[in-house]
Amino acid sequence: MTAFTVALVLVVAAAGLLRWRRPAWYWLAFGVTLAALRVLVRYRSVMDACGLTVPPARWRLALARTTNQPIPEPRPPRIRRLRPTRTGLVLRLKLRPGQDVFDIAAASDRLRHSFSMFGVTSREVRSGVVEVRMTGYDVLKRVQMPAETEALPMRVPVALREDGSVHYRDYRAMPHALTLGATESGKSVYQRNLVAGLAPLDVALVGIDCKQGVELFPLARRFSALADSPDTAAELLDALVARMADVYRLIRTQQRITVDVPDAEIAADIWDLPDELRPTPVVVLVDEVAELALYATKEEEKRRDRIITALVRLAQLGRAAGIYLEICGQRFGSELGKGITMLRAQLTGRTAHRLNDETSANMAFGDIAPDAVLAAIQIPAELRGLAIAGDASGGWHRIRAPHTSLRQAVNLCNRYADRTPDLPELAPFRPTTGTATELVPSAKASPATA
Repeated sequence: MTAFTVALVLVVAAAGLLRWRRPAWYWLAFGVTLAALRVLVRYRSVMDACGLTVPPARWRLALARTTNQPIPEPRPPRIRRLRPTRTGLVLRLKLRPGQDVFDIAAASDRLRHSFSMFGVTSREVRSGVVEVRMTGYDVLKRVQMPAETEALPMRVPVALREDGSVHYRDYRAMPHALTLGATESGKSVYQRNLVAGLAPLDVALVGIDCKQGVELFPLARRFSALADSPDTAAELLDALVARMADVYRLIRTQQRITVDVPDAEIAADIWDLPDELRPTPVVVLVDEVAELALYATKEEEKRRDRIITALVRLAQLGRAAGIYLEICGQRFGSELGKGITMLRAQLTGRTAHRLNDETSANMAFGDIAPDAVLAAIQIPAELRGLAIAGDASGGWHRIRAPHTSLRQAVNLCNRYADRTPDLPELAPFRPTTGTATELVPSAKASPATA
């Protein structure tokens, strides 16, 4: 009996230590079993208390009265599958007649308390089937990306969602995106994860960093073109617009619109072209969009209009030509001048880290998910990297990117430097790579030097 007591105390102490220091290990060792039992035992009573049950069918009531049996209890949604994951549980429910997916979503907070879970989210899989994802611990406190992720063309994992799933940046689904964040909010780390995910892919990276290149120029070995000033950025964007026109001419000549060609083989963008003819897709990263929109003189105003016009044209027409925009900034508002709201309308993906003003949050989510505006301005300053991610569908999630140092990102870009394509249109803007001194841009440097 003494040995059993000592062993039980050691197990309890080990579980408590794991829950404090390594919540993921605790969940896999103890938490997942306890949580599954808790959900199964409490399920009927919790659903009844949360108002997620329906009265029994009339024929059941009539049968009970006829046979003098007890009245059947209200019926909760039927559990179709209970699947444990490395961060929580996934519960798939079949709704009863008269129930709606919004009933489950409205009761998410009550379900979280009743099942003693850290978080509960829900989504509709198909008509009448709802998937409830429950997390057993705070997965965003210490982000650990899964070892294996889904590999698809132009789709990279960049962060972890609050429900434990991976947040992907899918360029073919959302060609252009806006990323906002105040100083020390984690926006640069998010950008590094994005570059790190794109580095192994067959894609050309183009950067515009008007902070004299301090953010993007250390990663220069993986970039096909870089600009460190508004003047160079204007020339680079004009070159991208010219490339877009050339790609459209190529698609037009290869459309193969004849009566003997099936519709599925008619080309409308670069992904419909044969592999040997397909141009290299281009991802354009703008580190600080406000620097491109500000001006103080008439000449700078003309340059500003030229830059914004080029960005709007790329956002409107660049998808089919394989040109994708990543617009980043600390501030994004209508006071940046004409064309800004037109540019925002083309940026499907929206990500907002901690912001210093509500106006920027409204510009990010006001037109797609108004309830995400409050969540964006309530991000605490001590949680760097925490962000709100949404899209034009109106849905949004809390995400957090794993910490990636600048040295890690540089090493990764150097490893895949051989994948950097040479694009003739962008050759004048190709950064030179060599010693650390050569990578520092100077005021008199030409566009071809960094």
